[in-house]
Amino acid sequence: MTPVLRRLRWTRQWLVLAAAVYLWQLWASSRQSPFFPPPSAIFAQMHQRWFSGPAAHLFLSADGTGNVVPSVERVLIGLAISIVVAVPLGLAVGRVPALAGYLDPLLQFARAIPVVTAAPVFLALFKLGTQMEVATIVSGTIWPLLLNTIDGARTVPALQLETAAAFRLSARDRLTRVIIPSALPKILTGLRLSVSLSLILMVFSELVGSSDGLGYEMTNASNSFDLPTVWAVVVLLGIAGYVLNAILYGVERSLLRWHRGARLSSS
Repeated sequence: MTPVLRRLRWTRQWLVLAAAVYLWQLWASSRQSPFFPPPSAIFAQMHQRWFSGPAAHLFLSADGTGNVVPSVERVLIGLAISIVVAVPLGLAVGRVPALAGYLDPLLQFARAIPVVTAAPVFLALFKLGTQMEVATIVSGTIWPLLLNTIDGARTVPALQLETAAAFRLSARDRLTRVIIPSALPKILTGLRLSVSLSLILMVFSELVGSSDGLGYEMTNASNSFDLPTVWAVVVLLGIAGYVLNAILYGVERSLLRWHRGARLSSS
């Protein structure tokens, strides 16, 4: 896609979003329902509650530092742990049939357990706090990444492996130059799924029991019928998901530039 077409596509996407927000504003203003505040009220609440601080603090207010920052930290820590565990394990299971035979029943059993049912276990193990919330995030986000890594490692083209063997590459070179690059598209696909899931699990873990965070703030706002704040949390989560996905998409485009070139040259 040429830069001009890319800019046109980007412009169309933002025009559609702006039109949707404008229609929402008109509809909510005409209805004047306390359950569906207009976007202007929601964004005003977001600014006042979280982003009205000094520039030295990245415009974060005390409430933003106390609730937005902890939620972001839990998401990032949970994703980091999932990557560190899932990618090496997935590569090992995908490339070693004997290991896959031993671990596959255990992995299938563990991934079938809903995260919701595991929450009481995490509460008993870690009590209330960041450890329980991070464990909840990891327990859900690890599976898309792990399963996609296993699939990517298993489906390395045989021709690439035969070429590596012909050039007598060491096991380490085969891993870093053949297996990981070949599995990388599916690894990144799993990571994108995990990023979306991490926000859901972050809110869920903070709703179960937390002393800070966006889920905690949503619970307090719901109990006090502060619907603008509830909607502000929902919109902020949507924006956070979009930003994280856009960052990951940029990283994916950079890392997989060779992959797209190979597909175009073979077509």
